[in-house]
Parts: sequence; C-alpha cells; structure tokens
Amino acid sequence: WHSCDSIHSHPFQGTINLVKHCFLPHFAINPSIFVFLLVYFISIILNSLLISIIHQNKELHQPMNVFICLLSLNEMYGSTALLPASMAVLLSKTHEVPAKWCMAQVYFLHTYASGEFCVLALMGYDRYVAVCYPLHYHSIMSNSKMRKLIALVILYPLIIFACFYSLTLQLRLCGKVIPKMYCVNMELVKNSCSNAPYISIVGLVLIFLLVVPQLVMIVFSYAQISRVCRKLQKESQAKALKTCIPHLFSLMNYTIGSLFEVIQTRFEMSHVALELRIFLSLYFVIIPSITNPLLYGLGTQIVRVYILKLFIKYKILPTKLANALTTA
Repeated sequence: WHSCDSIHSHPFQGTINLVKHCFLPHFAINPSIFVFLLVYFISIILNSLLISIIHQNKELHQPMNVFICLLSLNEMYGSTALLPASMAVLLSKTHEVPAKWCMAQVYFLHTYASGEFCVLALMGYDRYVAVCYPLHYHSIMSNSKMRKLIALVILYPLIIFACFYSLTLQLRLCGKVIPKMYCVNMELVKNSCSNAPYISIVGLVLIFLLVVPQLVMIVFSYAQISRVCRKLQKESQAKALKTCIPHLFSLMNYTIGSLFEVIQTRFEMSHVALELRIFLSLYFVIIPSITNPLLYGLGTQIVRVYILKLFIKYKILPTKLANALTTA
C-alpha cells in the first residue's frame, strides 16, 4: 500500500490531459485477481441470464420486468467499469493507470452509482402504481410512458454528472496519488494544484439533484403503499407487500454500500483496517451486481418459474426439487 507520503513525485504543469499516470494502492495480488475475476464472471452471468430469460418470454414483458432488465444492465455497466480495470492495476508492476482511463472511470462509476438510484426510484414508482392502482396499472404504465421513463432514467444521471464533471476536467493536477482501488472524482480534486472549494459546493448540489428527487419518489411511493395496505385484508396485504420485498432489499443493500463509499471519500479512514476499507469501497458495485439478479430472479415468482424451467430443460436441477421451488 502506498500512502500519499510514501511517493515523492514532482508536481507537473498543464491540463488534466497531460497527466502521465495516477497511482493506485498495492496489496496482495494473487488472491485478489482470482476473486475479482470470479466476482466479475458471476455478475455478468447472473445478470445476462436474467435479461435473457425476461427477453425470451413474452409473458414477462411487463414494466416491472423491463425495469429489472434495466437494473441488470446497469449492474453490468458498473462491474465492467470497476473490476477489469482493478485487475489490470493489480497485474501491473507499477500499479499505475493512464490518467485518461482514470478520468473515464470516474465518469463511468459515478453515472453507474447515480443511475442505480434512479432505476430503484423508478421501480419504487412502479410498485406504487401496481399496489395503489391495480385496475389502472397497464393504462398508467403504458408502453409509451415506460419508454419515456426509461429514457429519463438513463439520460438524467449522464447529463447531470457530465455538467458537474466538466468542472473537474478543467483543473490542473499536481498530485499523482489515489489511495483507492479505483478513481473517483473527489480524489482527482484532492490531487489538483488548487483547493477548488467551489467543486465541493457544486458537489453538494449534485448530490441533491441525484439523490433527493429519487429519495422523495421512493418515500412517497412506500408511504402510499403502506396507506393502501392498511385498508386491505391480511391475505391481500401480504400479497401486495411480497411484490415489494425484492425492491426493498435492493434499495437497502445499495444504500448501505453507497453510505460506505461516501463516508470513506469525505472522511479520514486511516484508522480502519486496510482490508475492510477495500471491501467497503467495492461494496456498492460488487454486492448489488450479484444479489440483485438473485433477488429478482428467485424472489419474483413468475420469473423464478421460467428460470427453473430452464434448469429442468438442461438438467441443472432435479425435476422434483425444481417443482418444489416453483410453488414455494
């Protein structure tokens, strides 16, 4: 592990495009490479399988399942932005990455993170409509409206973060040390030649734009769902809430991972064990990319039925066990 004090490099002049390299941490290589490779393949396989099953079965072409596919695509986007680059750094003798790739990774990871929250907010809205207006669900969530919502969820974080990130790209960098496994915007700002306090202020505005509207939507949706469920009979109440469980678990999981990352970026964490810091910094990408396809694949009955049929077809699971899981 290289701390900022352990590498003595001369400050350099010029724009961010002239930076030769950004240094990343060094730690035990061999086990990490295999773990990252395994996690990456598991993430890609699980999310691809879920998307493929939903795409191939017309019965699953419902708004909620389309949003699940969108979430899975974002998981693969985030995993691809993080894990291959991390493996390349670990395999490198110098543990360096080109500055241009570092800047690109900042954009990829930040848009993944904000995009994830946008998709989860959209899924919360979908659950609100499904539970509170079941008879009007298909008219409210029409194909036209669904396409507009998907376009909004994709473009909103890409454009909002690009506007903010343009400020960082104008900075001149003097430092070369990033004490993390990957590049993030605040670390680039810390390596700039000037303090640039306005970026921290604009960053707070960015957090507001990328968190508050989505949070309001989620809180509103579940407040309305709770209000409606209190009026239902216990059986109908349980059925309605059951459809929300995978979304709630995904939301809690991602929120926890994001809080870990925000705390590490904004506060001094040198007193925390290195291994724990590495795990917590990777949590917001790695864990959701594996747990979400499992939650929505096995936690949603209609999707689970098609997955188990596929397993029976290719004799991956015994028929009796698959049938038992289908009715569970």
